[in-house]
Amino acid sequence: MSICSIVETNQPIDLTLLQDKSATFVWKLTFTRSMFQTEDMIEQHNLLSEAADLIDQKVIRTTLNQRLSPINAENIKKAHTLLELGTDVDKIAIEHFK
Repeated sequence: MSICSIVETNQPIDLTLLQDKSATFVWKLTFTRSMFQTEDMIEQHNLLSEAADLIDQKVIRTTLNQRLSPINAENIKKAHTLLELGTDVDKIAIEHFK
């Protein structure tokens, strides 16, 4: 099992909980190269251009399956219920504050 986060955490995370599962946890940041001005920074442009081309050609698509709006307790509960069912393998977005 692998877990990837693309956001920062405000609280410490006890990663030892993953040890018995032989799980991996990583953080990924899309713009690491530009943030640190790496020598291969142009690769970020190349990767994003290639991704855009593949999206335009409909070779790859989003996994977003459902949008719930606005962001409120009812929609958070609805999304959680859908996830608990375990049948929705795509993404659910909750968007727009009221």
